[in-house]
Amino acid sequence: MPKMKSKSGAKKRFKLTGSGKIKRKHAYKSHILTKKSTKRKRNLTYSTLVNPADEKNIKLMLQL
Repeated sequence: MPKMKSKSGAKKRFKLTGSGKIKRKHAYKSHILTKKSTKRKRNLTYSTLVNPADEKNIKLMLQL
């Protein structure tokens, strides 16, 4: 049986931490930035962890 392919989009969007959690970037940081406050844009810069409810699906997409 051939190897399972992982989803290319998921590979680009998610990274694994050392403890096995999944890191992601915030959305809403790419365009229409003039109406967003400086504080909001700054807080969208930092990465965060994926919600535990979504971890199983993402791990399936990444073939972990």
